[in-house]
Parts: sequence; C-alpha cells; structure tokens
Amino acid sequence: MTRLSLALLLALLASSFYLVTLQYESRRLYVANERARAQASRLAAEHERLVAQQRAQAAPSRVQQIAQRQLQMRPAHPGITEYVAMSSTEVAPGGRP
Repeated sequence: MTRLSLALLLALLASSFYLVTLQYESRRLYVANERARAQASRLAAEHERLVAQQRAQAAPSRVQQIAQRQLQMRPAHPGITEYVAMSSTEVAPGGRP
C-alpha cells in the first residue's frame, strides 16, 4: 500500500508541476499575442498615415509647384512650342518614316 501511495503522490506532484508550467506558458503566450496585436494595430495606423502622406506628396498641384519653383519649369503653350516637320525622305530608326 505504501508503494501505491508513493506512486500516486509522485504522479500528483508531476501533474501539478506540469499544470503550473502550462498555465505559465499560456499566460506568456497570451501576453505575447496581445503585444503582437497592438503592434499590428500601430503598424496599420502608420501605414494608413504614410499612404495619405504619399498621396499628398504626389498631388498634381504640388508636383507642378515644385517643378516651377525648384526646376524653373513652365507650362508649355503654343507661343513657345516648336513644331518640327519630318520630311518623307528621312527614315526613323527601325525603318519607319
């Protein structure tokens, strides 16, 4: 009877330690999961902010403003446009007139 009691006591202690270990691991994984979700939420918000900022940077009015200020470009109009007529004897690369 003593051996059976001792074996049952050891089994009880082993299962208790295993249960405590599983609970600790479960809590650790839960915290890690919550941190990952919070980071995913922050990254999604950051992505949306960057996409909006990219749209603002690529707005046609901003591009035109930068082209005029920094590159000294100006819009083309018929007064400054030069038209070049190609004669029928000139052949473009690729053999087409």
